Amino acid sequence: MHSKFSITHLNPSKTGLFPLFPHRDFCKVGFSARPKLRFKLVVQSLGDRWRLSDIDTHAVQEQLNMWLVKTQSFLNEVTSPLVRTGHGRKPDSANVSDTQDMDDVFVPEQTIQSSTPSGDLSLAAIVSIEQFSRMNGLTGEKMQKIFRALVPETVYNDAHNLVEYCCFRFLSRDSSDIHPCLKEPAFQRLIFITMLAWENPYYEANDSNAIGLEKASFKRKLVGEEAFVRIAPAVSGVADRPTAHNLFKALAGDERGISLSLWCTYVNELLKVHEGRKSYEIQESPQLSRERIICIGSSRKRPVIKWENNVAWPGKLILTNKALYFEAVGLVGQQHTRRLDLTRNGLQVQKTKVGPFGSLLFDSAVSVSSGPGSETWVLEFVDLGGEMRRDVWYAFINEVIALYKFINEYGAEDGDQSVFHVYGAHKGKERAITGAMNSIARLQALQFIRKLLDDPTKLVQFSYLQNAPYGDIVLQTLAVNYWGGQLVTKFKEAGYLPDRGSRSSDDVFESSNHVFDIDGSVYFRKWMRSASWVSSSSIAFWKNASIKQGVVLSKNLVVADTTLVERAAVTCKHKYQVVEKTQATIDAAMLKGIPSNIDLFKELILPLTVTAKNFEKLRRWEEPHLTVSFLAFAYTLIVRNLLPYVFPMTLMIVAFGMLLLKGLKEQGRLGRSFGKVTIRDQPPSNTIQKIIAVKEAMRDVENYLQNLNVTLLKIRTIILSGQPQVTTEVALVLLGSATILLVIPFNYVLGFVILDLFTRELEFRREMAMRFIRFLKERWDTVPAAPVAVIPFESDDSWSVDQRKEINNKKSERTQNNIKSR
Repeated sequence: MHSKFSITHLNPSKTGLFPLFPHRDFCKVGFSARPKLRFKLVVQSLGDRWRLSDIDTHAVQEQLNMWLVKTQSFLNEVTSPLVRTGHGRKPDSANVSDTQDMDDVFVPEQTIQSSTPSGDLSLAAIVSIEQFSRMNGLTGEKMQKIFRALVPETVYNDAHNLVEYCCFRFLSRDSSDIHPCLKEPAFQRLIFITMLAWENPYYEANDSNAIGLEKASFKRKLVGEEAFVRIAPAVSGVADRPTAHNLFKALAGDERGISLSLWCTYVNELLKVHEGRKSYEIQESPQLSRERIICIGSSRKRPVIKWENNVAWPGKLILTNKALYFEAVGLVGQQHTRRLDLTRNGLQVQKTKVGPFGSLLFDSAVSVSSGPGSETWVLEFVDLGGEMRRDVWYAFINEVIALYKFINEYGAEDGDQSVFHVYGAHKGKERAITGAMNSIARLQALQFIRKLLDDPTKLVQFSYLQNAPYGDIVLQTLAVNYWGGQLVTKFKEAGYLPDRGSRSSDDVFESSNHVFDIDGSVYFRKWMRSASWVSSSSIAFWKNASIKQGVVLSKNLVVADTTLVERAAVTCKHKYQVVEKTQATIDAAMLKGIPSNIDLFKELILPLTVTAKNFEKLRRWEEPHLTVSFLAFAYTLIVRNLLPYVFPMTLMIVAFGMLLLKGLKEQGRLGRSFGKVTIRDQPPSNTIQKIIAVKEAMRDVENYLQNLNVTLLKIRTIILSGQPQVTTEVALVLLGSATILLVIPFNYVLGFVILDLFTRELEFRREMAMRFIRFLKERWDTVPAAPVAVIPFESDDSWSVDQRKEINNKKSERTQNNIKSR
């Protein structure tokens, strides 16, 4: 039984446009361009004998309607030059070709049952299922039967899952960094159709006549975020699971979805970036042969400038997977190439300002350093169109730094022989590097087509996950994905890994402490060097990680279910949205204004600052003998019950000190300048520089006041029950603290607080204290600020005439009363 949809059916043995090719031949000849006839008459092969009663009248009517529409379009194109009054513009050949290709969608003999328990399959679903089935070496009907035998009935009845199975089964055959079939325009369109099919696998209308009027053109349709996030990352190199939703936002912009032309433009630009990297490897110097070039910044219109001692050196900047190379251009040609290693620990990249003579006029630079006292590179990225070039390069460099931080915390150490006990684990580092390079390639492609977010770091996964909530868990899943693999048989026989067959996931996690991917890949406990593995969120996630319901084709492709990376990424996305909503309330509460003198304020609080710094040195045990002396003195006061005398003695010491200074000053032994506040003058500058300095000072004070106001607004929200859950938690904490103070003597409480304060930085408590502080920070970030209402200003001109008369009458009455009293 064949469907009645408006599709031109071809006999695959004779005239099929998409013949049945194996996978290795598909990318070469399966989608090659062919000259297309304007009118086509193709009939389905029904055997040597057929009767008139076998002809479906509705299908014939639908086919005739399609031919009439195409004929009308052809006549319009022929006659359009006769009535056009423009300036002789040439039609866009790319758009015309794209329209023709998408208007003629051929399916080689539809074999699947279009009617399902949930509804009739849409045209996009039929095209996707049939085409991917033949690319898998089977027919749509056979794929449908195989899928029905693999999954339960509830999973089979959902057409989303059948579309996924046909598509993912073909994609699982390739493990390259970027899928080779992306070079074929027809494959790009097929992936777009698959996203449409996943988004709308059924016809919305039940009328067969209405279905027949649907054209085989998908050019004007848009793909939504959910379909894009599900299908696009399945194609190697197109998207990452953690940042797919941000990639969709960048591509879609203000639109509701992604169009076919935009999708093809993005993919083609991405392929150009990868081809450009191959040309870099051939052209550049031999000293880079051991490294993979990511990007080169050198252009006469958009130069790169390196600042050293207020001197600007233009040149060529090369970013590889391990380092930055800068080759300055001098008066006599190219100079010596300098190298900055990006694989070291402690590297930091920051946005900064540069300018001649230290003026900091240009906000278009980044600085890369490994801490105070080390070599710092200050690179300016000149861009006449704005500051996005600097932001993009900041994301490039930060992604490489974040990559090696990820490798050091989550990957196996160099020289660890245990990687050879897990199949493919020795390639884990290379997989992580490739993932970062693909992220940067996608960001480059978006830059070229001018589709960027305000913060480009959201489009590269390691930089994004570094500061995102729940990002540690996503990084753990990526580590398991990169370094995890099947255990070698002889190593398994040695008894290193327990049998998982008859034990639950909780028992396995607690007994072996290894973690397992959804396909059974193992990630060893000894590779877990990051402190995030022992957090409660991590333990809860990995205890439920082995639960699966769908068909696992690989660790990256699961039908009717999600991979571990996808599960963690979805949770991270939801938590990030909560933080963004909270930040939106904070941004709305920030009010501008109130300038001040920062230098004077710093000088006035200098005694408090010095005291705080000295106390911090004691707390960190930088001078152990002083810390021990202070603790001995403090606990002596506590144990001897001398605390009631501390405050009076403090007042007596302060009073004695004041009287002593008074006497010394009267004797003239302190000098005339004693007590004056001294502020260092600013360096000589012109009017513009002074204005900029004042603006910077006002901005610093403004930021301080904004943060202070946000803190007060959050406290107001907690007290006034603006967030009932948080208010309840804080109230319970206060009640518990009050109970402790009532039951336990204050001396013991104070002694415990001092002990906690002076042991936080010690080795055995440092990680626990950091986790507790991180937990408090996450809870504080989720507290929204109380709403702030700004009332419009009302001047005297807005007063009514009657109000003015009343005020004048009252003034005249007061004047007369004063005269009479005199």
